[in-house]
Amino acid sequence: MTDKSEIRRKIKNMRKMLDEADKAIAAEAVFNQLEKTAAFIMAKRILMYHSLPDEVSTHAFLRKWASEKSFFLPRVNGVDLDILPYEQTRLELGSFQIEEPTGNDLVDPSTIELIITPAVAYDRKGNRLGRGKGFYDRLLTQSSATKIGVAYHFQIVDDIPVEPHDVPVDMVITDKAVIITK
Repeated sequence: MTDKSEIRRKIKNMRKMLDEADKAIAAEAVFNQLEKTAAFIMAKRILMYHSLPDEVSTHAFLRKWASEKSFFLPRVNGVDLDILPYEQTRLELGSFQIEEPTGNDLVDPSTIELIITPAVAYDRKGNRLGRGKGFYDRLLTQSSATKIGVAYHFQIVDDIPVEPHDVPVDMVITDKAVIITK
């Protein structure tokens, strides 16, 4: 079994090799697949993430669907994530240099119907490896929403070491596959 830090190092190096064209093609493929899922079609209230440069980009997807779906984004608050409505005009650089929503109109995670999660890596059982702070694991325990991970296909690894607090996703969508985990 590979340890978490080794997986993180390997994936980080692979992400560095992607050029902007590869990133755009991959993001389009991932979100075209997401749009076809029953979970997305039926959901009205969706928690997304505002992607960092090394993650599958969510920016175009958020803009494309913002008038038809209610999107929410996380904001770091200590060791937890607050959930706030997404509005392009209400984003500012927050913790870890991630654009986060501003304001005080917090949303209860239990009211979210679909959660799109970022990760460093996933395995085919839906286990996710984040950046190591546990923000998403704490958040995911507060919601019965469908959980879908999005990633580049090279972020799928054979086996992620699982700890008791880890929360798996129900599906992983990459630029090359849709992996149903439950």
